[in-house]
Amino acid sequence: MKYTFYARGHPNVTSKHKSTFEITMDEEIGKTADCIIGVDSSVSMKDFPRKLKKAIAKENAMIKVVLETENAKDEITGRGHPSLTLDHPRDIVCRKSDYICDRTLMIKADKAACDLKKELIDDLKQGSKLKVEIIVDYPTPLEGTS
Repeated sequence: MKYTFYARGHPNVTSKHKSTFEITMDEEIGKTADCIIGVDSSVSMKDFPRKLKKAIAKENAMIKVVLETENAKDEITGRGHPSLTLDHPRDIVCRKSDYICDRTLMIKADKAACDLKKELIDDLKQGSKLKVEIIVDYPTPLEGTS
């Protein structure tokens, strides 16, 4: 299952956070917002289709987030979890840890803001358009179970 939406970069993107990265609907961020890589998101998790939320909340859900600008592309892989509420009205956070709150899209991510490709971050600092694609894969339940 795939879901695509858009955000944009901002001059204050520093991409220095070591355990998370975030995309927000907020239009402005300060210089201390070192995990935020995208602003002015076209959607929040609250807007995600129900089918997508159900897929992400499966115990063994594997989630890939593909971030793409004009000159760069990066992929981050993590996991879903049944405790994810996926209902925050503004923020989407991917975490290396297994911490869960209403802002969490995925846990156990293999990258945080500081791990993203330099070319991607350079584009985002220039205010580039950011394409965000969420791809969810999970084992299908055995016949007769669910």
